[in-house]
Amino acid sequence: MRTLTHIFLVCMLLAFTACEHYIDITPKGQQTVDSTETYYDLVVLPNRAYYPTSFALLSDNVWAKESNIIGNEFITYDGINMTFNTAGDRLELSDNNLYANCYSYILRSNIVISLVGESRGDASLKELARAEARILRAWDHFILVNTYARAYDPETAGSDPGIAIMDRYDLEVTPAKSTVAAVYDFIIRDIEEALPLLQEEPENVYHPSKAFGHALAARVYLFHRDWEKARQAAEASLALKDDLIDYNELAAAGGPLKDTRYAKGGNPEVLNYAYMGSYSDNPTYCYGMISPELVQLFGTDDQRFNLFFKTTGNSVYYFDEGSGAALWNASITYSKFQYMAVGMRTAEVYLILAEAKARLGDTAGAVETLNELRRHRIAGEGAVLSDPGTVEDAVRLVIDERRKELLFGFSRFWDLKRLNTEAAYARTITRLFPVVTTDVPQQTYTLDPQSSLYVIPFPKDARTKNPNLTPNE
Repeated sequence: MRTLTHIFLVCMLLAFTACEHYIDITPKGQQTVDSTETYYDLVVLPNRAYYPTSFALLSDNVWAKESNIIGNEFITYDGINMTFNTAGDRLELSDNNLYANCYSYILRSNIVISLVGESRGDASLKELARAEARILRAWDHFILVNTYARAYDPETAGSDPGIAIMDRYDLEVTPAKSTVAAVYDFIIRDIEEALPLLQEEPENVYHPSKAFGHALAARVYLFHRDWEKARQAAEASLALKDDLIDYNELAAAGGPLKDTRYAKGGNPEVLNYAYMGSYSDNPTYCYGMISPELVQLFGTDDQRFNLFFKTTGNSVYYFDEGSGAALWNASITYSKFQYMAVGMRTAEVYLILAEAKARLGDTAGAVETLNELRRHRIAGEGAVLSDPGTVEDAVRLVIDERRKELLFGFSRFWDLKRLNTEAAYARTITRLFPVVTTDVPQQTYTLDPQSSLYVIPFPKDARTKNPNLTPNE
């Protein structure tokens, strides 16, 4: 009966892999449900979706239309987060399946890891399937621990409550939470065991490559404050794939509405495919408005702003004219330019390398790496930074660059959390709101670096099914 259950689950999960965006995959002939190739195919999931509903506005990068907030300050995530309202009851709110999606993807990985050994097929393909599933399992645990727990702090991580680790296929288990330190240890172990077995050029873009594996390792080591390992992993990833789109050339060609080379899987910077809501990944309709502060941080010569955002002429349904904010150009969909807000890109690896170098005291090397990215993004002499000479100033340059490059998705929210554990980089965010609405009193809202809002509560449904999931706040 247990074997039949396995077969049924594999069949059901495979049924959900169908997607018109599933490119470069060709039939491999007759397969049976117990074949190794079937389990290897199960690794692939073209439309991995991660919704930012529960945390998107807990950031100095993002803004919201005022009518979506006013009156909702206590009853929606957007209302609570935009006004930094610690009195709002978030325990009753839905996170739009972010938590459930992550664990469903982990279940998928665990089916491969636990069962591929019993399948009929080549032993090397079994090892490859396990390795790819481990990398993706690490990816999803990383998303969970950085969203639903406190940021990793070496002083407290050993006691800070984290998330439930799911390390095997077991539909009956109700796991207890592990500490943040234990979750990181598990993630790092998965990555380090998987990396040597990953392929440099997998059979299609949805199988994790060795370049992505090293990139994920670099990100995890950075958040874990293993600066030297982060540097080594970032360099290893860039040695395999270091593509950067030259946004100045793109601007000269008329921008992404005229030059569509980087649409629908054509973005050479993409290391893995994961989407902010759906595979269309259109920021206009999913927290694609950036704050007045970030608009000013871009300046006038940054093509990341000039090519993709509009401050006027936006639909009033999504945007308040006169707010000082800017909205992603609604005409630029993934069929024009695939931005990839959640999946990793080579640009992030350059930024990880720059920060690791800065943290290790190599400020000149950090700025050199930043400038390599900036020359592909910013017009004129202003693209080139000078060595600030101090570690703190160099790290701050990287932080600002991360704000401008890694828009939407998780990045700024996670960065605020991790940097708030260090006194030198902790930030108190203030927000004057509303800006254009005159019938509601304008107030200054403050998000303290130690605010409980940074720890997103486990969804009610998950807490009901697993009483071990007590709130981490």
